[in-house]
Amino acid sequence: MAEILDATSALESTTVGVFRTAATVKGGRRFSFAALVVVGDRRGQIGIGYGKANQVPPAIEKAQKEARRKMRAYPMQGRTIPHAVTGRFGACMVRLLPAAPGTGVIAGAAVRAPLEMLGVQDCLTKSFGSNNSKNLVKAVINGLGQLRSKRVICALRGVDVGLSEVEEAIQRGQAIMVADGAEPGEQAAAAADVAAESKRSVPRKPRGGRSRPKQEPATPAPAAEQPLDRSAAVAETKPPPAEATTPQKKDESAPKKRMWSLLKRRQTPKD
Repeated sequence: MAEILDATSALESTTVGVFRTAATVKGGRRFSFAALVVVGDRRGQIGIGYGKANQVPPAIEKAQKEARRKMRAYPMQGRTIPHAVTGRFGACMVRLLPAAPGTGVIAGAAVRAPLEMLGVQDCLTKSFGSNNSKNLVKAVINGLGQLRSKRVICALRGVDVGLSEVEEAIQRGQAIMVADGAEPGEQAAAAADVAAESKRSVPRKPRGGRSRPKQEPATPAPAAEQPLDRSAAVAETKPPPAEATTPQKKDESAPKKRMWSLLKRRQTPKD
């Protein structure tokens, strides 16, 4: 939860985490505490601080003082960031993407803290690698340091840059967000008009690769009617006649002849 540090400068502080360490000594264990704090004014300035002490309150106070010393300004585009960036620190990588009005800050606790203290209200984030809260906060600060405003980019290139995609998305979102006191029917009509305009401006791409034109199945041409020949139809339905086969008679005398030849061999005396 944010804590107001100075009412005159509108500085707020949020504690990302408190970390405890223990050292074993002769009389037992001695504890020490460390605190990670983010300080910002919600108008484009933030700073982070890390403090250590034997108790939690002194550690948070040290971190807040360090964060106020390290505060710096970062460019913003309305309620979001000007363009997409990727911040890295150690084994952490955080991707920050601008979002349309009404999206909110889609992030975890460690990534949300610096974005909210900066004043960002619409942003999409995704973290990769380690989920260490200290490194995640430093990765977000590294990504915010890569932001460039439209005025700086125009000065560096020496040309006039037109409306960016982020500015167009913001204009479409503001068209939907009507003033207070408008009737629900007017809100629905405005939202429908903006949705229709966006659909007309963006051509629809076919899904699943190349689009092939649909081919209607060809209808066969009607054949000319012919008189029905019943005799030919009956002839086709009849099975073909079976060929006449004559049964072959077995020669029954062959075994008898062989038996008589064997008996004669036995009866004939040997010389």
